[in-house]
Amino acid sequence: MTASSDVILDRMMALHPKVIDLTLDRVWTLLKKLGNPQKNLPPVIHLAGTNGKGSTQAMIRAGLEAGGSSVHAYTSPHLARFHERIRLAGALISEDALTAVLDQCYTANGTDPITYFEITTIAGLLAFAQTPADYTLLEVGLGGRLDATNVIARPAATVITPVDLDHQQFLGDTLTQIAGEKAGIIKRGVPCVVGPQHAESMDVIEAVAARLGAPLQAYGQQWHVSTERDRLIFQDERGLLDLPLPNLPGPHQIMNAGAAIATLRLLGKDDAACEAAVTSAYWPARMERLKKGALVDLAGAAELWLDGGHNPAAARAIAATLQQQPARPVHLICGMLNTKDIGGYLAPFADISASLTAVSIPGEKNTIPAADTARAALAVGMKATTADSVVGAIKLITAETPGARILICGSLYLAGHVMRENGA
Repeated sequence: MTASSDVILDRMMALHPKVIDLTLDRVWTLLKKLGNPQKNLPPVIHLAGTNGKGSTQAMIRAGLEAGGSSVHAYTSPHLARFHERIRLAGALISEDALTAVLDQCYTANGTDPITYFEITTIAGLLAFAQTPADYTLLEVGLGGRLDATNVIARPAATVITPVDLDHQQFLGDTLTQIAGEKAGIIKRGVPCVVGPQHAESMDVIEAVAARLGAPLQAYGQQWHVSTERDRLIFQDERGLLDLPLPNLPGPHQIMNAGAAIATLRLLGKDDAACEAAVTSAYWPARMERLKKGALVDLAGAAELWLDGGHNPAAARAIAATLQQQPARPVHLICGMLNTKDIGGYLAPFADISASLTAVSIPGEKNTIPAADTARAALAVGMKATTADSVVGAIKLITAETPGARILICGSLYLAGHVMRENGA
């Protein structure tokens, strides 16, 4: 009897003592044992960045699929089920297909050390190589230069969304260092679409691109995007597009949409594909309004929103999105990991939220204890308390403010727990 994907994934967790160990040596070794599947992928669009790469990928996929293309997509981490990481020709990978590629990778690797992310990324590449499609969208897991996805010799295009401070313990303490890691996906002669950047990040990206002869399509230079009269206006050397606003909420999605449209135009796609990118994309747990499910029922008249952003730049984008909504008292339910800048994350919410209820993330050994999150919230001027669960937090908030706007936030791991608990 073949083991389930969950059993094989559990075995993979034991192959390396560290969760993160940035190097490509183990990846190249296993890829060679498997016949180098990365050489047999449909044209690849490789995306890196601190924030926005998932939303941008979702918009590119929506645009490509609207034009009739079949698209593989790889993203991480997953929210509710591992299968979300690997989309084969438009559909989430089946249990049978996932089990087969995981088993192939596990067997070929043997007992050699390899991290969970490395071996599961290789499983995704193997699945993509075995299934026909027109395009492959690869989202970087961490950084770029030494990320397990960075094994494509000549992608069709690379994309770098906004670079900001996050994962400093792995990528460096400055924007210059972090941008250098992200720019590691740029390949010689391959065009690179660049979203809005801090000046020091852009300097690094431009220097790497110049050294490698990679043509840039950069925001503010080769393309521009803005809003006018509730429309999205995109302009590049091909002309001007007047499109609907993105269906993904938040002012930050304007820039993500711009990067997606610039990528689609680079690939020669038409105006209809660009419109589909902004009107048809779906990206869960990124300022997502939950409309049905057990937690929604529990919330009653309160709105329930979910976001997995976890760094200060993401918090600023979330806060700006909340300020665009019709007036309602905003109450946060927050849980974070201890690798994150909790004070920097919470600060943008201090002036726009009525309260924060802190929770520990269930099943995560690196969760910040709820009491510590509450203390951090108090330190930035928020009213804060704790609850023993998300359910308990919702009950506390709705008992006092039945018509609240409740945002559950702070971690993709908390978001995944909420999606499983909500069950919709």
